[in-house]
Amino acid sequence: MEKKDKKKDGTLTLKNPIQINGETVTEMRYDINEIDGVLFATAEAKKKAAAGMKNVSISAAAEFDFGLHLYLGYAAIIAVNPSYDFSDMERIKGHDVVEVMQIGRNFMLASDKASPESDSDEHTETTPESTTQAPQTSKKSQS
Repeated sequence: MEKKDKKKDGTLTLKNPIQINGETVTEMRYDINEIDGVLFATAEAKKKAAAGMKNVSISAAAEFDFGLHLYLGYAAIIAVNPSYDFSDMERIKGHDVVEVMQIGRNFMLASDKASPESDSDEHTETTPESTTQAPQTSKKSQS
């Protein structure tokens, strides 16, 4: 049975519709699996330009770079809507911005590198082992 992560592709319903190419857009399809290297690099450059950071290198962890997540969310939308561009996406406002950011965050946190899924429906859980030894509780006489 194939499991599909609903967060990798789908439809974003805008609470604040925007105008794109003369039409009111209330829904946008997206697919994070369609973000290629060019879209990724463009998203990063657009994020830096929006923040006024042209040609500045900052070594923040990408997992916590919410501006990058936003532009990667835009990239996931543009990837499956080629008539849209980043300037269209930048008109998104309100809570819709947070929704787009979450799409980009899912791209950054997607773990396709994880071990292959089991065909079993059995739930498995990984619990980290303690690295601290438990104190001795028995009161054996010492010789």
